[in-house]
Amino acid sequence: MKRKILTAATFIFCFGTAFTYFAGIDGKWSAMLKAPDGNEFPITYAFKTDGATLTGTVTSSIGSFDISDGIVKGESLWFTANINTMKIKNRGRYYADGDSISLRVGTRSTHTTLKRAVNK
Repeated sequence: MKRKILTAATFIFCFGTAFTYFAGIDGKWSAMLKAPDGNEFPITYAFKTDGATLTGTVTSSIGSFDISDGIVKGESLWFTANINTMKIKNRGRYYADGDSISLRVGTRSTHTTLKRAVNK
């Protein structure tokens, strides 16, 4: 009996881990971004992949903006956030085991960690 329970638990854990890995970066992600002046503000990314192409939107307190020039290669990603007249380059790395994205934003390479947004 214990063996069946252990086998079932292991199977469920492996399925959950595989699902998270194969879910990739598609979907909504959120973080707090620290501005150069020290203030923090919430930011949300909605990513969509099609092969190696990454598209989506960035949403913050100043509005929602398109993502362009997006590329996904393995666990690495690059894209440009088109915020009004500014083009802000971003680069990051997806960590499937932690379901997070480590992201460097802009020329000053402000760092933030994105977590998958939970649908409520």
